[in-house]
Amino acid sequence: METTLVLLKPSCVQRNLMGEIINRFERRGLQVVGLKMMQLSDEILREHYAHLVDKPFFPALAASMQVSPVVALALRGVDAVQVVRTMTGATNARVAAPGTIRGDYSMSNQQNIVHASDSIENAAIELKRFFRPEEVFDFAAAQQGFIYGDGEI
Repeated sequence: METTLVLLKPSCVQRNLMGEIINRFERRGLQVVGLKMMQLSDEILREHYAHLVDKPFFPALAASMQVSPVVALALRGVDAVQVVRTMTGATNARVAAPGTIRGDYSMSNQQNIVHASDSIENAAIELKRFFRPEEVFDFAAAQQGFIYGDGEI
């Protein structure tokens, strides 16, 4: 089982889509093992987007991520990183496939509703950035036997 990070961005929070997006992950069979709302600081944004800090669009990106709180989710499941990335769709929502979260709820590259970890390694780093260890829970979901077949877990 993998655990991955999803951030419901201010564009999601401001449009009152939080419950709907979380519902999509849960209906798919992903288990919410961590959930919290938080206001992102300059420090955490510079760390999270370190690969973009020197880009000319970074100030606008950082400002857009501080318009309102975000919701941080820790989602667990078999191949969770790839499942979530497939569900979220292309970063530029204008080219995201219909049926994906971005394809259904966004028209923007920047205001694209969600952030999702792009690898198992980055998921581990990002989860530590947004959650303390005691904020991510390890418990058996009652419906697990109806989500995965024998030998899949």
